[in-house]
Amino acid sequence: MQVSASAPSPVYRVRVAVPVYLYDCFDYSLSIEQYQQAQIGARVAVSFGRQNLIGVITDKLAPDAPLDPSIKLKAITELLDDQAILDSKVLSLLTWASQYYQFPIGEVIQSALPALLRQGKPYNLLARTWKLLDADAESKIKRSERQQEAYKVLKLHPSGTAENLLNLAGVETATLKALEKKGICECVLDAQDFSPMPVSMAQMPLTANPDQKKAIEAILKARKKYQAFLLDGLTGSGKTEVYLQVMQEVLKQGKQVLVLVPEIGLTPQTISRFQSRFHCNIALLHSGLNDSKRLQAWQAAQTGKASIILGTRSAIFTPLPNLGLIVLDEEHDLSFKQQEGFRYHARDIALYRGHLEQCPVVLGSATPSIDSYALVQNGKMSCLELNQRAGSALMPKIHILDLKIAQKQHGISQMLLDEMKKRLDKKEQVLVFLNRRGYAPVLICESCAWQAKCPHCDANFTVHRTPYQHLHCHHCGTIHRMPDHCPQCNHSELKPIGMGTAKVEDSLNELFPAYDVIRVDRDSTSRVGSWQKIYDKIQKSEPAILLGTQMLAKGHHFPYVTLVAILDIDSGLLSVDFRATERTAQLVVQVSGRAGRGERKGDVYLQTLRPEHPLLNTLVQEDYRQFAKQTLKERQAALMPPFRYAALIRCESKDQTLNKDFLQQQAQLLRQNSENMVDIWGPIPAPMERKAGRYQSHMVLLSADRARLHFYIRHWWLNMLHQKPSSMKLTLDIDPQELS
Repeated sequence: MQVSASAPSPVYRVRVAVPVYLYDCFDYSLSIEQYQQAQIGARVAVSFGRQNLIGVITDKLAPDAPLDPSIKLKAITELLDDQAILDSKVLSLLTWASQYYQFPIGEVIQSALPALLRQGKPYNLLARTWKLLDADAESKIKRSERQQEAYKVLKLHPSGTAENLLNLAGVETATLKALEKKGICECVLDAQDFSPMPVSMAQMPLTANPDQKKAIEAILKARKKYQAFLLDGLTGSGKTEVYLQVMQEVLKQGKQVLVLVPEIGLTPQTISRFQSRFHCNIALLHSGLNDSKRLQAWQAAQTGKASIILGTRSAIFTPLPNLGLIVLDEEHDLSFKQQEGFRYHARDIALYRGHLEQCPVVLGSATPSIDSYALVQNGKMSCLELNQRAGSALMPKIHILDLKIAQKQHGISQMLLDEMKKRLDKKEQVLVFLNRRGYAPVLICESCAWQAKCPHCDANFTVHRTPYQHLHCHHCGTIHRMPDHCPQCNHSELKPIGMGTAKVEDSLNELFPAYDVIRVDRDSTSRVGSWQKIYDKIQKSEPAILLGTQMLAKGHHFPYVTLVAILDIDSGLLSVDFRATERTAQLVVQVSGRAGRGERKGDVYLQTLRPEHPLLNTLVQEDYRQFAKQTLKERQAALMPPFRYAALIRCESKDQTLNKDFLQQQAQLLRQNSENMVDIWGPIPAPMERKAGRYQSHMVLLSADRARLHFYIRHWWLNMLHQKPSSMKLTLDIDPQELS
């Protein structure tokens, strides 16, 4: 008698991406009830090794799917979400990004979640509503201007208003809590309301000029399909007005708009433009928010409550159920490239997301990247040009000042100082640009020429004088006290050499004592809300000198600035990075574009020791577009990106010989396996060979065939990670934007 084998009992499994540096997802078992409830894109708590982690379900395997009997599956610890919090399109986007940038899928998915969700906190946070209790409390808050302003706003909403709306109106949570302590208002916790707010116009659009009209019509023609546009507009040519008029039509259809800006500093002025044009829910997503506010904004976007989502780089991964348009403002900006960990470029992710969502993508800039011009040249993007400034504003004229022959005070040309005084006397504003914060970049002994160098990096200490005198390494963060004598010869005369923004601020205060000097750099804007206060001060029509780093160059509208002074551009002309001239040209044009945006004509004065440099002459005699055409030809002749595709291997350890030997061995393996389809440069020491006490080496991989480059790298890179010494750190940067 023959006995039939019993069918194997079903095994209920899900595949989970966990936040570990491994390139696979992992199978976990669960009960039939859990299996029926589990959703792809939902979070689960799991045990991984000795850790308890929060993962995301990427697949539900069929109960009868083959299972290796030797594998003992772990059961999930808990289902954390009833519904998917990442939809299928976002999961597809994240999977593609993981494969393209060759970074572990679990880590990539985690980067798309707010911190509270990564920590396993519940999805539904209670909304905080603030309500006025005492309508006659003026006498209690006479000494605090902030509390008075908050009180006035609360009085306008007697039935209470949401904390995030109060924050958008400029009322800080700390101020509300201070009023709560005085019994003036109270905080009520309610369930979150995710119903969308109807969209209406708060203000009529401006009249578009012919260039703007042409651009608006072209983008709207593609609003139900994927098409990429490069909005190439001169500084002050009204790119934002083009965005707003296209957004108006997209919002009318009940669609959402995602707008990315490179810096947190640009969000206040951008959101004020949006709020003045549209009555709708706007979600802000950037690193300046606390965890609960970031989750609330993310939820508003993910549920469709927010119609406009404004954020920095990582907002590109936000789930949006009704996405109809993606806008990337200042698309050339390096801030869109993540430089640590998962090294994605938000511009390229945006283009792929537009393709997935079948919606248009608009990249805007006055100085588009050479990469974007190449996409236009190859027919992968349409170029829309704005060739005149909005209104009656004219482009500023650039003047080059030869520092070798100029008379100077405090390192500033006398001719420039005279021009600055003329503008200030006319009640106009002057912008002075120096891309170097601190007091001075070098501290030197006048007797033996000893220089204060960071003990951990191949770099000089920068001298800082606030909040106290000290030496600071801007590369590794090391801080030392200011020495009172030379450690080499004991001489007491130590001299700061060169200029940083803090030193120039002292000089300008001495040269122009009657006028405000407003410094804008990472040091002066480190406190929460400080940049907004500075920005509000600049917008007043009072004569002042604005002094700062590239924070001042990025898309800001300063209507009263008529003169821009660029104090030092030479370092950008001498870099070993082949993209340095592109970055320098963009910086010159962007900073120059802050001048003459109002009714008065602007001028730009550029101090240099190299007035004959071809880049400067192209910008002065022609324009950025001509520079870009020349650069494209040069890159093509040299077979450099974007005409070949690149990957950069960064190797870091305490032994440079170890780096070199390991990379040489790996290069040889790649040469053997890649059939000469990949060019290998290096290994070579990094431009800064020693940083934070560790030695850095680079290896650059180049190929004309992107698919083959990725194919050959994939297995080679995984083997490389397995073979490296434990003391060595390796990173892979696909499409690197910097060689530092």
